[in-house]
Amino acid sequence: MIATAVGNYPKTPAPPGEPKLRRAIAKFERGEIDRGELERVEGEVTKDVLAEQVKAGLDLLTDGQIRWEDGQTYFARKLSGFSIDGLIRYFDTNTYYRQPVVKGKVKWKGPIGLKDYRFAQKEGERPVKPVITGPYTLARLSQNRGYHSFEELVMDLASALNQEALSLQEADSPWIQFDEPAILKHKEDFPLFERAMEILTSGLRVKTSLYTWFGDIEGLSPRFFQLPFDLFGLDLVRGQRSLKLIDEVPKGKGLGLGIVDARNTKLESERELVELIKRVSQIVPPERLHINPSCGLEYLPRERTYQKLVLMAQAVRQAEEVI
Repeated sequence: MIATAVGNYPKTPAPPGEPKLRRAIAKFERGEIDRGELERVEGEVTKDVLAEQVKAGLDLLTDGQIRWEDGQTYFARKLSGFSIDGLIRYFDTNTYYRQPVVKGKVKWKGPIGLKDYRFAQKEGERPVKPVITGPYTLARLSQNRGYHSFEELVMDLASALNQEALSLQEADSPWIQFDEPAILKHKEDFPLFERAMEILTSGLRVKTSLYTWFGDIEGLSPRFFQLPFDLFGLDLVRGQRSLKLIDEVPKGKGLGLGIVDARNTKLESERELVELIKRVSQIVPPERLHINPSCGLEYLPRERTYQKLVLMAQAVRQAEEVI
């Protein structure tokens, strides 16, 4: 069983820490520091986040996406065919992102996250997984002014992000995580989604995981679990109906259990987490389970984030003793 994070991590420190990243970004935007100094501060915060995950007891880390403005902009800025527009709300959350605008043919120009991943790989005391926003979600959260059809845009993005994944594969990453929350809001597009996922994973030998959140997979299973991924991450907080479908997970496939609410500061009951892990492990073997928050952690205060991860890791270790 593996305790892991989903993706992002709060960028602001727990009190009384100094908000050095926020200050550095403001200084950079005013021209008071150069890109090199900003990257140095980003590196320091990334190291802090990696160390905090280790201290909390996680087995598989992410870099916290400290250098990401958001999940969309990070990729769109470095793919050809995009420009970046103003702020827009991210699903139904209290966070915003700069909406990418598709104006031309989308193509991969070169590695996007490889440098950042290598940094985290070097600094992390435990294995680190890179994360890629999936083509369907990136297409859905962008304005399309460059393609006649949404389907063509999704397919071109799948090809571009497949090249990104192949570049990360060469860095010997243990897993590559793909994020596709938007498909749960547009389940009618699942046939298109299936075709895109085939392109996205083409040529990959590394273990891959597909993560969704803010909903359930009801109506998509069992085809959802037949997609070409090694593990499927489900939000079991806001998508509780997915829990009754896990017996459809094929033999040999893994499951990511999003059982800690990453959008609510209330601490979970460790006993209830252990019981849920035990229940699922009767269907999916423990060695194929990843235990994680329901989504990224940027919606929580830094101190509460750490407390939740500690609680989650303790539940994993306790469950391991009784399974």
